[in-house]
Amino acid sequence: MAEYPATIARRVEHEIEIKKSRFITHLEPVGSVAEADEFIAGVRKTYWDARHNCVAMVTGVRGGQARSSDDGEPSGTAGVPMMEVLKRRGMTDLVAVVTRYFGGVKLGAGGLVRAYGGAVSEALDRAELVHRRALTRATFEVPHADAGRLDNMLREWVGSHDAALGETAYGAAARFEVWAPEDRLGALAADLASWSQGALAPEFGKTRVVDIRA
Repeated sequence: MAEYPATIARRVEHEIEIKKSRFITHLEPVGSVAEADEFIAGVRKTYWDARHNCVAMVTGVRGGQARSSDDGEPSGTAGVPMMEVLKRRGMTDLVAVVTRYFGGVKLGAGGLVRAYGGAVSEALDRAELVHRRALTRATFEVPHADAGRLDNMLREWVGSHDAALGETAYGAAARFEVWAPEDRLGALAADLASWSQGALAPEFGKTRVVDIRA
């Protein structure tokens, strides 16, 4: 099963204070660089009176695009350590902005690296993660009378097979949709046959990257 970087479910804001300086971390899940830039601009407008609004972002399904900014802090002391946290934690489609209100005490290069990296790390600890997996679509139809029983069994099955239950369509029959890892498709087919005395056989379709919340 292919592994992909994770992202977060929703915005997170977290503040820490180090030697009288306030570090306010803003994490935002984004679908593109343009969305990230829009979020960054919004933070800078809101916190216009801050000394620095430093940035790190990683985008792309495999985290192939990355960018950072020290926004006036000494080179390499803010954006880079923020970026390293995002990459070390296996994140993508995520932008981090750390707003600093200077408290009058200089932290030094090492202190800044620890402060900015630690601010992002603490904010990530408070985020709801969304994992991503390459899953293949499987569909099958069952009579309405059996739909409730199959729904319960499938919900238990996907929870123990790193899979996801898709939309159920109700027409002449109930049409179920399951997204499962490639190496679990045989198990799905076997279990469906077992549950239905051989009557059910799934049709396999496309493979896509699917979000699964932790």
